[in-house]
Amino acid sequence: MVAMVVGLVAGCAQVSPQSDMAIEWRTSPNFDERRPNWVILHHTSNDNVDDALRTLTDPARAVSAHYLIARDGKIIQLVDEHRRAWHAGASYWGGSTDINSASIGIELDNNGAEPFPETQIAALLTLLRDVSARYQIPAANYLGHADVAPRRKTDPSRYFPWQRLAEHGYGLWCREPALVLPPAFDPRLALAALGYDVSDTEAAILAFKLHFVQEDSAPALSQQDQRLLNCLMREKVTTNPSRAAANGR
Repeated sequence: MVAMVVGLVAGCAQVSPQSDMAIEWRTSPNFDERRPNWVILHHTSNDNVDDALRTLTDPARAVSAHYLIARDGKIIQLVDEHRRAWHAGASYWGGSTDINSASIGIELDNNGAEPFPETQIAALLTLLRDVSARYQIPAANYLGHADVAPRRKTDPSRYFPWQRLAEHGYGLWCREPALVLPPAFDPRLALAALGYDVSDTEAAILAFKLHFVQEDSAPALSQQDQRLLNCLMREKVTTNPSRAAANGR
């Protein structure tokens, strides 16, 4: 496991009912711990890691993440992976509306208007390799905060190297979209199939472009964008096997 600075977390314990009910406890061996199904990436919007830490550990702010990666590559753990951190907020992906309950949140110390240092991205890749080895999270399920909350968030910013992560198996990417779209291709349905909340189509398009077409922030999809979207939708089908199949259940 990667070396990291670990914050204090409470130990796991059996939870007793808070009432006078007479309940007999008999432990069954047939259960699993919470297994994250997504990794959600953020930038902190701070200018230094100390400010980010104050925010992420302040009870009054009610926000947290499982990990914070400093600009110099130091990895700080804030919440145990088996516990629910408060990082995604009101969110949606592929029909799920409680992303916090099934995800690991990773904050990158970055103000949103600067490139991400090489040391920081290298540390992130090391952490993702560690997480992936333990949870077998599908490649398509490494997402940005903007992907799951397109009306509210724009992180990580257009400087984030999504293609590089995808080349390591963390996220989708499509190098050569087919030149011809399928007949009656519907980009809104394709965005929904990819996972986006399309109740606000313009917000979904902007989040899609922030992730996959970073040089273009127009709230519309060109023919090339639509070909890319179609390609990514197909990539998701081939790289996102069901958890049941992955676990042999």
